[in-house]
Amino acid sequence: MSEPVSVELAGIRIQLPSQSPVLLLRETGGSTHVPIWIGPVEAASIASALEGVEPQRPMTHDLLVELIAALDAGVTRVTITDVEQSVFFAELALETVLGKKTISCRPSDAVAIAARLDTPLFVAQSVLDSAGIQLQDESDESAIEEFKEFLDGVSPEDFTPGE
Repeated sequence: MSEPVSVELAGIRIQLPSQSPVLLLRETGGSTHVPIWIGPVEAASIASALEGVEPQRPMTHDLLVELIAALDAGVTRVTITDVEQSVFFAELALETVLGKKTISCRPSDAVAIAARLDTPLFVAQSVLDSAGIQLQDESDESAIEEFKEFLDGVSPEDFTPGE
């Protein structure tokens, strides 16, 4: 099994016309992007973390971050480990007083926690190979427009592995 690839959280986009939120991860120093369709609640949670919004009362992901800290633990990395039939899988790697622990979770939850803690993000090479798309120069307006058109024309089912 090869080492996972470092990625950056490129943001949340909305796929038109369905208004479906898409979590977008970008290969660090590269041009491969991984789009992951997520729920609107998780998208809002990630977006609020990226914008530095602090709610009056902790929301679910804020509460999880507080629990992790209260237990003297820390999240060391998030890895998108697999994709099966358009369903993505992730793991939170924790350092705890009991040693290292790995927790399986949804990518949207893992990224929402990582966004609050500035935790490194990774994607398994196999996921990058099967679900990744290429954008040559993200600063290029035509590339951004091309990517938006791509998102408008695809659905989660288009990312079935092995096709």
